[in-house]
Amino acid sequence: MAKTLDAREYIPGRLHPFFKEKTILFPVLILTGIGLVMVYSASCTISMDEHDTLFYYLKRQSIFLFISLCIMYITASLPYKLYKSMAYIILVAAIGLLVAVLIPTFGIKANNARRWIDLGLFAFQPAEFAKLAMILFMAYSLSKKQEIGKLKEFSIGVVPHAIVFGLMAVLILCQPDFGTIVVLGMICWGMMFAAGVPLLYLLSPLPLIIPVVYFLVFKVSYRLERIIGFLNPWEDPLGIGFQLTNSLKAFGSGGLFGKGVGLSMQKMHFLPEPHTDFIFSIIGEELGLIGVTVILVLYGLILHTGTRIAQQADTFFGAITATGITLYLGLQVIINTGVTLGVLPTKGLTLPFISYGGTSLIINMAAMGILMNIGASANHVKK
Repeated sequence: MAKTLDAREYIPGRLHPFFKEKTILFPVLILTGIGLVMVYSASCTISMDEHDTLFYYLKRQSIFLFISLCIMYITASLPYKLYKSMAYIILVAAIGLLVAVLIPTFGIKANNARRWIDLGLFAFQPAEFAKLAMILFMAYSLSKKQEIGKLKEFSIGVVPHAIVFGLMAVLILCQPDFGTIVVLGMICWGMMFAAGVPLLYLLSPLPLIIPVVYFLVFKVSYRLERIIGFLNPWEDPLGIGFQLTNSLKAFGSGGLFGKGVGLSMQKMHFLPEPHTDFIFSIIGEELGLIGVTVILVLYGLILHTGTRIAQQADTFFGAITATGITLYLGLQVIINTGVTLGVLPTKGLTLPFISYGGTSLIINMAAMGILMNIGASANHVKK
């Protein structure tokens, strides 16, 4: 009797998942390479002022990149079905970290927010890990409910997921980090929709959600200021419109071909967070419209591949996991670029694979490894 090929077995000559999904691997490598160059360019002035060296952030980002590449290789190697059995463990770990960050002994407070845990080499942000944990939990839960044929029952297909999301939302709001809650909610909603939960059920919580969102946005002064600054940044360009006006100036001065790498003026203490949240603005200034377009095309290739993998996945769990990861990446790209271009209100989300930051880079690369394994398994295991 012929031996059944398992997802964990790789026959001689068969490409490892890390190398098989080239339309993920190559764009990710190019984007991280661009990220290293742009992190150095955008941070050198700040690095010199704060650390008396031009290379502080470049060195740290290089270490983060090496670690994240190793993690991406590992997650690409592990059979993605393993995460189905570990979904609850990963979810509990994420919730535990969200609780820990709120405890002064563990959490680091900066800019009136407590979002990081000091790990020595870098500050770990539990909310980033919580996004991936939620994706894996949602994929596991939705696939189990699909197997028993109860996915389209409101009390089973929606309520349990809403409870888990609500718990995470409360913990993240205590940091506070309202933007991450919005992103997490959109991912959960999108995964349930893709899984086949009736649209009417997904829209039914809106009468409860709208008043809560209204209160959290319009009754909290600093969030209201962001909305006002977004709607008319030029009314107060030195105050609430400072970030956005300088971001738009960066894009405007970059033109078609850009000023050249290292020649940005906005990074000279005009644009806050030039190496993290607003690195896309520096790219627009130094690399111009052509550079920006190349980067968006690379993201487009990854998202297109993620969509293909979701459609061709060999299991329902794999399809929903791929959907969640693709949504996760796409939302980050849309929000970050939208904020820097003045299309969306200001929100502190990094640009995947490019912005400075250890946690976001490691989690993004881990997610890409999982996506690679789902894609590589699709043609070898039929279920």
